[in-house]
Amino acid sequence: MNCRSEVLEVSVEGRQVDEAMLALLHTILLHRSTGKFHYKKEGTYSIGTVGTQDIDCDFIDFTFVRVSSDELDRVIRKAVAEFKDALNITGSDGMGQISLEFYQKKKSRWPFSDECIPWEVWTIKVNVVNLANEQERQICREKVGEKLGEKVINVVEVINRHEYLPKMPTQSEVDNVFDTSLKDVQPYLYKITYQITDSLGTSVSTTMRRLIKDTLAL
Repeated sequence: MNCRSEVLEVSVEGRQVDEAMLALLHTILLHRSTGKFHYKKEGTYSIGTVGTQDIDCDFIDFTFVRVSSDELDRVIRKAVAEFKDALNITGSDGMGQISLEFYQKKKSRWPFSDECIPWEVWTIKVNVVNLANEQERQICREKVGEKLGEKVINVVEVINRHEYLPKMPTQSEVDNVFDTSLKDVQPYLYKITYQITDSLGTSVSTTMRRLIKDTLAL
């Protein structure tokens, strides 16, 4: 199986890291989750509904839509908080990436553990920039909102392609494809990981600073 790989890159101020990551991760998971499966008998099931919720950002001019599941939100927020804490250790400017990997399990014979086979990976590269004053922060607030809007459209376009998805499982195999631990929603099996580097990524951060300077010059 070929694993699809998608890369998104954003440049943000330190206080915007949480909201930018939550917006992108929740957007992806919104399209990679279903309602809970209710099996009547093997091979016959119904799927529950998935509620959605609009979330307004505090430090970015942006509103995103997420699955209306507090349980899922807590899991994502915990992962993002750990990523931000690790970024903060690097200082005012830093670079890192957070990855959202979807996988399915392949049962192995005893005594071997199940094999986890990734089928889609989203990597979000993050550059944290240090701004000089409140005027620059206000411009960054608007520019990051515009960039996130572009990224969300990109995510939706990628997901709407007719590419591989795990086939709908039988009742006995549902845990090999979906995370059934949540009460109100059923995302495809996934894991979130991150990496931090102590050197600033120049391409995106320089672009953001240039955007801010160009706007100030108007």
